Amino acid sequence: MRNIYFIHFTPPTRFQRPEKAHKQRINEEINAPQIRVIDDEGKALGIMTPREALKIAYEREQDLVEIAPQAKPPVCKIVDYGKFSYELHKKEKHQRKHQQQQQMKELRFKWRTDTHDFNFKVRHARNFIDDGHKVKATVMFRGREIIHQEFGVELLKRFVAALEDIAKIDQAIKTEGKFLSVIMTPDKTKKKEK
Repeated sequence: MRNIYFIHFTPPTRFQRPEKAHKQRINEEINAPQIRVIDDEGKALGIMTPREALKIAYEREQDLVEIAPQAKPPVCKIVDYGKFSYELHKKEKHQRKHQQQQQMKELRFKWRTDTHDFNFKVRHARNFIDDGHKVKATVMFRGREIIHQEFGVELLKRFVAALEDIAKIDQAIKTEGKFLSVIMTPDKTKKKEK
């Protein structure tokens, strides 16, 4: 005999909103006893109960959106929620686009790096600094090579000197286990002079 299982699925109705789809409380979700109401043109309508504000919003065929929940009393705006959320999303996207993100780029050397390789890595570091990123130069030691740290310090001093016209030291030369490192950051004042 076979077991038959029935799975009941109810499709969401048109008016159900997904959980956490919006950050602001809207319409019936506003639960403050008194709210300060502003219309879509920015004109203050005064302090009233959410029920009175909802009545005005429904008469104008718009939504009541809580825009400043931390204020006393909370500030709500009568506006078309779809248009409001679109404008908010567009504004956030624009801010993210124009926000410069600084990254840390790392260049690794051995204590006996040849002049050609050194110059090649310095050119890369200059490109990274021109793009606005920080650069971490690291000298690696293996085994007993750590005894000769003075060679690594000398190499990093040459590195700093090669970049001093466009960058400044963010973190001085220091030892981290079997590594010596220095961090350089773009110097905007030197770039302007250039």
